[in-house]
Amino acid sequence: MTRPIAVAATAALGADVLERLARHHEIASVLTRPDAPAGRGRKPTASAAKEAARRLGITVHEPDRLAGGFDPGADVVVAVAYGLIVPDDVLAERLWLNVHPSLLPRWRGAAPVERALMAGDAETGVTVIKLVKELDAGPVAAQESFTIGAEDDAGVVFGRAAEVAAGLLDDVLATPNPTFREQVGEPTYAAKITPEDRRLDLDGRAAELVDRVRALSPHIGARTELHGKGVTVWRARVGEDGSFEPVEVQPDGGRRMAYDAWLRGLRP
Repeated sequence: MTRPIAVAATAALGADVLERLARHHEIASVLTRPDAPAGRGRKPTASAAKEAARRLGITVHEPDRLAGGFDPGADVVVAVAYGLIVPDDVLAERLWLNVHPSLLPRWRGAAPVERALMAGDAETGVTVIKLVKELDAGPVAAQESFTIGAEDDAGVVFGRAAEVAAGLLDDVLATPNPTFREQVGEPTYAAKITPEDRRLDLDGRAAELVDRVRALSPHIGARTELHGKGVTVWRARVGEDGSFEPVEVQPDGGRRMAYDAWLRGLRP
């Protein structure tokens, strides 16, 4: 075991990295966002990171805001998909490391994996930075790239990013005083996914439509209308004739199914 650390995480990527870190590190506590309404019933639901911490028996803190003087039980905090602003006075009290699933400064912002896939990037990666006030602009402690496969969706990329992140953090945390270098290159920004981003314009290029489906699967879903019915498209491909071909869909109010099976159900 290395020195104790705290982990600040909310979303699934943070939960995945937390579980990987817990194999080799003492986790003093987990900071996460308070339970939030989710699902059709809008029932308060624990974050993915909180659920992971519970399974691991780790103390959980759920502040709705951070303020100076808060002690997470460690002098280093690893933030991964946390989603809460960390004020300057809190950053000044200890080292905050941030895991970002892109090759910074490319794709700073809320949706780096989704935007990389939508752009058709063939490569992405993970960057560990020192957390600073400016969005994803901190100096770099470690960075590693990996290839995006032609059929990889966001779920695959997030999984690979978590694996890479844990390895990078093992190396960074093994050093009492990590060294940092400034980011190099022109930043690009990964804006939060909006309802418009989910819409598939079937008059568009097939490859771009498939990239959008990949970017939004399996966690958000691309939306369109097929045969007069509203559907979410979870998997798609470019057909032999160059056209857009849905592979797996979910009709409104229904379950996920193969597109061919859904078509058969439409026939009288």
